[in-house]
Amino acid sequence: MIELFDSHCHVDDDKFDSDRDEVLKRMAERGVTRYAVIGSDMASSRHAADYAASHPGCYAAVGIHPHEAKGCREGDLDMLTAWTKEDKVVAIGEIGLDYYYDLSPRETQKEVCLLQMELAYRLRLPVVYHVRDAHQDMLDLMKANKGRLSGGIIHCFSGSWEIAREYLKLGFFISFAGPVTFKKAPKLQEAAVNVPIDRLLVETDSPYLAPEPVRGRRNEPGNVFHVAEKIAALRGVNLEALAAQTTRNALEAYGIHE
Repeated sequence: MIELFDSHCHVDDDKFDSDRDEVLKRMAERGVTRYAVIGSDMASSRHAADYAASHPGCYAAVGIHPHEAKGCREGDLDMLTAWTKEDKVVAIGEIGLDYYYDLSPRETQKEVCLLQMELAYRLRLPVVYHVRDAHQDMLDLMKANKGRLSGGIIHCFSGSWEIAREYLKLGFFISFAGPVTFKKAPKLQEAAVNVPIDRLLVETDSPYLAPEPVRGRRNEPGNVFHVAEKIAALRGVNLEALAAQTTRNALEAYGIHE
């Protein structure tokens, strides 16, 4: 039986309020036995922690997304610290840099990202990184603080194999989402083929980035099956084996000991 871990989703989002039970049922039918819901600001982080606490197989990350960096307030990191003490909160995230939208000033993004990287290091927790159109600055920030990295995941990876290799050297897992299934994604697919199998993760980032053949619709955790299926085909490996390995990888990446 296939066993999958959607390493990054937002199924706790209000976009699922009308049919969440059906979404979770479809998820289970596709073999998705575990999933992580990820915060992007203080409110969604609190919600993710609460959601994980009440749903079997679900884990949470709490953090401030680069879009929301400008809203970071004194005391927020203390609150995030307190939330990490809860049983099913397993990571800081999602944090990082996003230069595509620039919804927060770039220097503010860097400052807030670094503060949370340092927090994760103190707490000995992995980090979920969001990086869009900012890989070089993110790598520079990581390398400048190499001795204080706590590991984690480059979520919804969007770069080339050359960039992925730099993150791998720093000890990170690389997670692929719907875009790896798109027809015009040769560089991303090259990365998915070359990332070592023991550092590879799959995710949906639902409700965003639906994979083929459901592109253009609201995404949901069950669709991580399509991501895993595509990567297995690209690598020429058995789907069940790839699913099992990426599940083991996700458990390791998040430090989950069941």
